[in-house]
Amino acid sequence: MSELKDNIIESSLLLFEKHGFHGVTVSDIVKHSQTSKGGFYHHFQSKDELLFRIHDTFITYVLNKANKAVTTYQRPTLQLHAIIQSFVRVFDLYKPHISVFYQESIYLKPDFEELIKKKRDQFKQIVFQVIENGQELGEFRKQLPSEITGMSILGMVNWTYKWYRKDGSKTIEEIAAIFTDIVLQGILTEEAKQEPEFRHLFL
Repeated sequence: MSELKDNIIESSLLLFEKHGFHGVTVSDIVKHSQTSKGGFYHHFQSKDELLFRIHDTFITYVLNKANKAVTTYQRPTLQLHAIIQSFVRVFDLYKPHISVFYQESIYLKPDFEELIKKKRDQFKQIVFQVIENGQELGEFRKQLPSEITGMSILGMVNWTYKWYRKDGSKTIEEIAAIFTDIVLQGILTEEAKQEPEFRHLFL
């Protein structure tokens, strides 16, 4: 059943990218995924719910990874490093999902849009809190406003979807290392940069 659900999602991603959300019917998805309408409606109540699930997949991934980073590491620097690493990787793991998100998110029903917004806000607040904790502990520069710093990180990484290519000159791991180096070199205090525990985080 899980394989069928994944197949329906993959088919819808291809069709939505090519024809747009309103240019694709449930019948189109059923035909492309070689299933039945019964199979489709067993997993999704509607095409609208399918669009929500596409969005929810990668947002849930980054949120879960952020929560894991906070519980796995005690130092804010290590937490932020892990969060950025997983955030960057999502553009390799779920690139079609993210492309459809930016292309078709205006068609999300209000109830689904609110659920997505809630998870995005939770992720954003985790980033803000990690930065604030890092400033309080002397790891991050206090003169940088935490919200502007957080939004700068989110904005920088989010833009990856526009230019990242799986067959590009840099792997997603190399790109993640570059992002984390840029961020940490910019926000760590000089004292924190000298700590042996953090030196492996830089290029």
